[in-house]
Amino acid sequence: MKAVGIVGVMKASTGLGMTAVLLGGCAFQNVSIRTLPAEDPAAQVAAAAASAASLSAAAANENAPGAAGAGPNGPGVAGTGTGGTAAAGIGAGGAAGGTATAGIEASGTVGGTAAGGIGAGGTTAGDDAAAQAPPLTAADAPSMHTYDPWERINRFNYRFNARFDEAIFLPVADTYRRIPSPLRAGVHNFFGNLSEIDSVINYVLQWRLRLGVRSLGRFVINSTIGIGGLFDPATKLKIKAAPTGLGTTLAKWGMHPGPYLVIPLLGPSTFRDGLGYLGDYGAEYGINIAHLYRGDVSWGLGTVNAVDQRAHIDFRYYASGSPFEYENIRFLYVRKRLIEDDALHGKPETPPGEPAGK
Repeated sequence: MKAVGIVGVMKASTGLGMTAVLLGGCAFQNVSIRTLPAEDPAAQVAAAAASAASLSAAAANENAPGAAGAGPNGPGVAGTGTGGTAAAGIGAGGAAGGTATAGIEASGTVGGTAAGGIGAGGTTAGDDAAAQAPPLTAADAPSMHTYDPWERINRFNYRFNARFDEAIFLPVADTYRRIPSPLRAGVHNFFGNLSEIDSVINYVLQWRLRLGVRSLGRFVINSTIGIGGLFDPATKLKIKAAPTGLGTTLAKWGMHPGPYLVIPLLGPSTFRDGLGYLGDYGAEYGINIAHLYRGDVSWGLGTVNAVDQRAHIDFRYYASGSPFEYENIRFLYVRKRLIEDDALHGKPETPPGEPAGK
């Protein structure tokens, strides 16, 4: 036994030695010896003096007044900016003077062949636009505060969702991702096709009839040619999906998002969007298409739909490592909804400085 142990140690030592030699050879292939150039103090001083002289000359050239040009409408005005020896003349009527090599007219247009000189009275078109734009103030910036009167219970729900996601939801979704992609695509298309019913109803309520007709067309095409919605030929026909819900309908008719709300299992929302979830579910339950929204079948389909949606979301709780993740998610969600509201109405809904969502 001792002999076997000694032989094993010798083999291990030999292997480690050969590995060290190989690694050493690889390392030495990248090593190169470089020598520093010989020091020459006199040459270095001369080079520094020449560099200083060139910088001084450039500075003097920038501060030199520009020469005035003669134009057909009168003598030009010399500039005192960075024109050097080239500055465009400004005629009495505002036209560029003569054949000045560079410069700016009084009206703000470039005169002659521009070569870089700018007169004292000349400004570029970009400068004029910048001068006309009103300066931004702190009052113009969107508020970083979010209306969250139920913060205590919202934080509790957020922690609950994070733990549920880590313990149950995410492992199930990761297992679901191992199913062949054609099957997962069919499941995703199936539930997406069912959601077109909500879109048709809410587009009509929003009085956006063209989009309602498009959603209805998608539902008919995918339900027939797409074999019950397992396939999505409507997208290949360039009829793209544009889902909407009751939350957007309420926003269309002027309802504000209201307080921030974290719904158990569903995640970030607002009071208005929470009502939208209830309304959409009520519409689906009332219509009960193909008897899919009542009885034991609804529980099974609802679970599969939730897992499919989670598998298509890349978000991970506390993956950012930020101690302010709750605040960041809250701000981004509410701000996104306000931007979407602005798109519906064509004007800002929240005055600057007001807490977002209030």
